[in-house]
Amino acid sequence: MRKLISAILFGLIVAVPMVAQNQQQAPPSFTAFLKNMYTGNRSEISRSAAKFPEEFYGMRPGPQKEVRTFGQLVGHLADFNYLWCSQAKGEKNPSEGKDLEKLTSKADLAKALSDAFAYCDSVYSSLTDASGQEILEITQEDGRKRRINRLSLLVLNYGHNEHHYGNIITYMRMKSIVPASSEPR
Repeated sequence: MRKLISAILFGLIVAVPMVAQNQQQAPPSFTAFLKNMYTGNRSEISRSAAKFPEEFYGMRPGPQKEVRTFGQLVGHLADFNYLWCSQAKGEKNPSEGKDLEKLTSKADLAKALSDAFAYCDSVYSSLTDASGQEILEITQEDGRKRRINRLSLLVLNYGHNEHHYGNIITYMRMKSIVPASSEPR
């Protein structure tokens, strides 16, 4: 009887890890995917802004005055990360009334961007599938009220960051500077 029990226990000890190895992990949720994408994009924007020389922060890609300078892009990203993340948190915008696009020094813009991302980090890190589906009432830039779920608002924020990271890449390439996403790994 002892041999039988020992044989069964030995069989279970060997079989359980083999079964566990054969089971595939469930794919990450969209929420987990978004958190990962935000973190990577945040890093690329921050590293690129730090890498771009201050002497080019006033540069536009052409003569059009309606096109933002590199520095204005950085300030714009800081402004909207504060706006959308404060709405996602249900808080008053800590940067309300400030126009970070009007900052001119690289140090001031880098601090504004870093602070805005740090403010957003907690809403992304605490995001769950359930909290992402919570409906929020937000006020848009034109003053209209809108109902949106938290996840959609954070996707909008991420997409906006990614969109303008594409602009940042263009400015950097115009000056033969390799953007963060293209650096050797």
